[in-house]
Amino acid sequence: MVITKKSNNTELFEQQLWKATNKLRKNIDAAEYKHVVLGLIFLCYISDSFESLYEKLKKGEGEYAGADPE
Repeated sequence: MVITKKSNNTELFEQQLWKATNKLRKNIDAAEYKHVVLGLIFLCYISDSFESLYEKLKKGEGEYAGADPE
């Protein structure tokens, strides 16, 4: 496990996200809240996968040689 120091912007963003989740929890039943959380986890996974593939395309190595990242 690698522990890195977070920047102030990251901490502020995380605090804003936490406040938003608290607001959502107040208005949504707990059984329905899981759908929101699972959707966010899925979006995070897709975003990470996209960034990984995009970096491979930018490097253009191996099977991605000559590929246009755009």
